Order: sequence, then structure tokens, then C-alpha cells
Amino acid sequence: MLKYSKKYKLYQILLGISDAVDLISPELNSHHHKVAYLSYRIASELGLSVQECRTVMTQGLVHDIGALSVDERLSLLEEEPITVNSHAFRGAKLLSKCSTFAGMAEAIRYHHLPWDYGRGREFGGNPVPLNSHILHLADRVSVYIGSPINVISRSSKMIDYFYKSANSLYSPMLIEVLAELAKKEYIWLEMTDKSPMNFLPQEVVDLGELSLDEVLELAKVISHVIDFRSRFTATHSVGVARVAEKLAELSGMSGEECKMMLIAGYFHDLGKLAIKNSILEKPGKLTASEYNVIREHTFYTYKLLSGIDGFATINQWASFHHEKLNGKGYPFHLTADQIPLGSRIMTVADIFTAVTEHRPYRSGVDREQVKSIFRVLVEAGEVCGVVVDTLINNIDLFVDLCHKSQQEAVADYESFFEDDKLNANAV
Repeated sequence: MLKYSKKYKLYQILLGISDAVDLISPELNSHHHKVAYLSYRIASELGLSVQECRTVMTQGLVHDIGALSVDERLSLLEEEPITVNSHAFRGAKLLSKCSTFAGMAEAIRYHHLPWDYGRGREFGGNPVPLNSHILHLADRVSVYIGSPINVISRSSKMIDYFYKSANSLYSPMLIEVLAELAKKEYIWLEMTDKSPMNFLPQEVVDLGELSLDEVLELAKVISHVIDFRSRFTATHSVGVARVAEKLAELSGMSGEECKMMLIAGYFHDLGKLAIKNSILEKPGKLTASEYNVIREHTFYTYKLLSGIDGFATINQWASFHHEKLNGKGYPFHLTADQIPLGSRIMTVADIFTAVTEHRPYRSGVDREQVKSIFRVLVEAGEVCGVVVDTLINNIDLFVDLCHKSQQEAVADYESFFEDDKLNANAV
């Protein structure tokens, strides 16, 4: 029986998630950390309580979680066209589905809403949280400040730039707070450091712990961030997760271990946030260079999950799904004695889901083709024959489970983006 931590530190999980979202666009490297850092400094300068400072810092870590594509992330570097609000509404919708963040979602929803001479205090008859305007200013300052090169010189010019938009885009009160912060060189040196969050007080970054069930709920939300970038990947992670969970159950794993497998399945392609859609959706054969880019994603998953205490087993199950028993997999080239059962299960679940789901360049294969594909892989020494036997001996169960999971995911995807269009039009 595995020994594992029953509690997981929320702050560590959020650092991994924010780093993952920033992978979508290297141009915005550490953007979430910078916004979280400055949001805290603004809130602290305002005299807000520790809890209020902690909340806005947490919101800063996930504020752009709804910006799913590279193009949309890059648009955040520009002056704000009002249509950019769609990612804010989308992020709020994602987070509202998770009990850990449900109470924070409204501030995310309006974090690009202009102050508009006080009219930004509400939207559609609903009050807009102060934290929305703090996040808005911190976000824009983060983009303005950019890199640490000559940061003191740029920070001294910054306040004149933002004063020009006081009252129109930003709350005058918050601009005054920014002016006070602008006098303190260490703020900008810390903010542009490679690890700005390390400078925040422990009492602020101590966000408590999540149970396994709470991590599972959050992991499902993050799977939507991974999969909803494209209509053609919208069903993948949920399919892999459900198949892996059932394989784990039929392999004799405990109920807690099956939950861990489900979490690992939701997270297994986390590193694909670093891969451009043009590669993920390419209808033809990948070039050698493009294939090498794809091969990076499992390493990124491993790296992103490595900073979470108690996640070692989940991380291995998630990140080793392209390793092969004969040592010819990637990125670590592990051999059979180094690949745990959970990772072997995830490999089979990933291959099964990939070959049975429809892609833009091919249709999914039928049951007999599934059996043929796995016979070849077992004979080549790539995948675990015992896990494959469990799959093949229950092939009807797994086909039905995968199809049902994918149908639910398609419905979620279509509903999600229909509401997104309505929200964008409303803005």
C-alpha cells in the first residue's frame, strides 16, 4: 500500500499552475507571479488586512487562467482592446467551478474593466470588487515594467505614464498608492526578480492545505485549461483520466490511489501548454523539429509538479506516460524496473484514448484495431502486457467509458465557449 500525504499545500499547487499558464507565452514569463506580488504590495499599502492581502495575491496567481491560446496571451502585451475581457470572463467561469476559488471568481471576471470615472465600480448592475481594479493596475504595471534591465530608470518614469490614465482606466486612489510604491526601489527589484514571490511574508503565502478530493476538483478545472485550447483536444485529458482510473481499479489499487490516478490523468498533459496549437493541430506528419518540441511536454509536466510536497507519486504517474519498458521512451529513457505500475497504466490509457478519439487528420480506430495496435506495442517491449490484458479483456467497458467521457467533455466545451461569446458580446 502506498504511503502519501493526505494534505497538499495550495500555494505550491498554484505556483505550478501559474507557471504552466505562463508557458503558453514565454514573452509573459513570470507574469502571474509579478501581478500577484504587486497586487499584494498595493493591497498592503492600502492598509488591507492580511486575509484581504492574501486573497488578492491568490487572485493574481491565476488571474489570466482564461487566456487559453498563444495569440490571446500575446494580446495581453498590447493596450487593452475591450474584447480582451473575454479571457477574464472565461477565467472566472473556470474558477467558479472549483470550491477553492468560487468566492474569488468575481474579481477575476472584471480585472480588465476600466475605472471609467467611477462607473467601473459596477458592471451590469453588479458591484465590481476593489480587487478587480487592483489586479487591473498590477497587470498593466507588470507589462509596462517588463524585464529587470534598467528597471529603476523605467519605474521612475512609470508613474507619469499611469497618471495620464488616472480616472479613465484606473482608480485615482490606486494611482496614488502606486505613486508611493514607485518611490521604493526595492519593490521593482523584487518584482522583476526571477522569483518575486519569495519576497512576500510567510503569513501571506500560507494559503493552507487541500484534501485529495479538493485537489481532484482543482485538477479537473486545470484539465479544461489544457484541453480547451482546441476543439480537437477538448476531450483528451478527461478520457485519459477516466480510463486510467478504471484501469487502476481493475488492477487492484485502493480507492485513494484511484483518485490519485484520476488527478494524474487530468494533469498528464500539463506541459502541453508550452506547445503551440499549430503543432498540436497539424493535420499532416510532424517534422523532426516539431516532434522534438512535442517531446518536451512530459518534462515540463514533471518540472511543474515537482514543487508540490506529497505529489511525487502523482507526478511520476502523470509525467512518465511516454516512457517505454525497453528504455526507448522520453524524456528520461527509463527502463522497466524504473517505471511504476501507475505510469504503465497511464501510458496505456493515453494510447487507448488517443487512438480511439477522432482527430482533424484521422478517425478513431475500432476495437479490433485497438487490439492489434497494443499487440504490436507489447511485442516490441514498449508497454506493459499485464495492463494491456486488463484493457483488452474489458474492451467494451473501456470503449463505452471513453466515449461517454468524451461526449460529456464535448458538451462542456461547447457550452463553455457559447457562454464565452455571449459574455464577450455583452462587454
